[in-house]
Amino acid sequence: MYLAQVKYSAVFLFLLFACAFSNGARAQIETEAPYAILLEAATRTVLFEKNADELMSPASMSKLMTLAVVFQALEDGKITLDTEFPVSEFAWRTGGAPSGTSAMFAPLNSKVKISDLLQGIVVQSGNDACIILAEGLAGSEDAFAEQMNDYARRIGMKKSNFANSTGLPNPKHLMTARELAMLAQHIIEHFPKYYSYFQQKEFRYRTHVFYNRNPLIYANIGADGLKTGFTNESGYGIVGSAVGDGRRLIVVQNGIKSQAGRKDDATRMLNWGFRNFERFVLFKADEVVGEALVWGGEQRYVKLRGNGDVSLLLPKNAKQKKLHGEIVYLGPVKPPVREGDRIGELRVTAEGGITTSAPLFAGESVEKAGIVKQGVDSLLHLALGWLIHRGAPEE
Repeated sequence: MYLAQVKYSAVFLFLLFACAFSNGARAQIETEAPYAILLEAATRTVLFEKNADELMSPASMSKLMTLAVVFQALEDGKITLDTEFPVSEFAWRTGGAPSGTSAMFAPLNSKVKISDLLQGIVVQSGNDACIILAEGLAGSEDAFAEQMNDYARRIGMKKSNFANSTGLPNPKHLMTARELAMLAQHIIEHFPKYYSYFQQKEFRYRTHVFYNRNPLIYANIGADGLKTGFTNESGYGIVGSAVGDGRRLIVVQNGIKSQAGRKDDATRMLNWGFRNFERFVLFKADEVVGEALVWGGEQRYVKLRGNGDVSLLLPKNAKQKKLHGEIVYLGPVKPPVREGDRIGELRVTAEGGITTSAPLFAGESVEKAGIVKQGVDSLLHLALGWLIHRGAPEE
C-alpha cells in the first residue's frame, strides 16, 4: 500500500477546515463485553472497538458462516429451498433431542427441507439443523468445516478458524469480533434474498413453535438481525444489525454475563451510534480529491474522485480542528488507467481513534507512455520507490 502523491491544496484545506472534532465532542460509551465492535456498514467506519482482533470462542454466532456457505450453495444452484437432507444418527445425537443443546428436534432418519433447516438455525439456533446441512452438502461435518474455512479466506477473514458447523465448544473453533462483523456485512450485502429469515420472529416445525432468540428484533430500534450465541466458555454474545436514518449499524459483543445484559448493552451501543454520528459530504462528485502517481504513463499523475459525492460518517457537533487524512492505494499505479477504475481510498482518522474511509476512482484515463519514458520511470521507481513506500499504512 502506498501513500498517494496528492495536490496538497485540496487535502490541506480539508484537513484544517473540514469536519473535525473538539475534545469531548464525541460522547464516550463503555461495555461490559470483553470483545466488541460497532461499525457503520456503508462506509465501514469503526465507531467503537474493544479487543476486536483477539480470537475468542464465538458459540452459535459462528452459525453465520454455516448459513453463508449454504446461501452460496443456493445461489450457485447446487441446492434449492425444497431440497431435502436426511437426519443421520450423528446429527440427531450430537445436535438434536438427545444432545441437550439448542435443537429444532428433527426426527432421526427423517428428511428435512433446506427452507426448514435455515429457519431452524436462524430462529431456534438448532445444532441438529447445522449438522444436517453440513452432512448434506459436504458428506461430513469435518469436510463442511473445511468449506467454512475456505469461504472465510475468500471473503478476507484471515484469523477465524472453524472446526464445526454449530459453534459447540472446540478449542480450535475461534473468531474475532471484527471478522464476525465482516461476515455479517457480507451476508447483508450478498444474500438479500435470504436476509429476511433473520427478522422472522417465530418458526413452526411439526408440533413445535420456536421464537427468535435475538432480543434486538423485539426492541423497536430498527433491528433486523442477526444471531446470538452462548456457551459457558464464551458467555453471552450477539451479532446485531439495525437501520435508522438511512444508515445501517452492525454491533458484535461477546463475553457478557447475562441475557439481560446482552440485550441492554447491544441496544445501548446501537442507540449511541445512531445518536452521535452523521454523514458529512467532504467532496462533491465533480471535485478532485487528490492525485495518484502513475509509473510509465503519458502523464505523471491521475486525478482521483469519488463515485459521486465523497461522504464519511463522523461525530456530530464537528468543529474546525485538525484531522489525520491520507490517500492510500495499491501501487505503483500502472497504465493503462481507465476513467472509473478504483485506485484507492481516502482514509481519515479522528480523535478517539475513529477511522473511516471512502473509495476513490480515476477521474480520467491515462495511456501508456513510450518506451523511453517507461524506462526512465522504471529507473526512478527502483531508485526512489522506498521514499513513496515509507510511512504507508500496512494493508
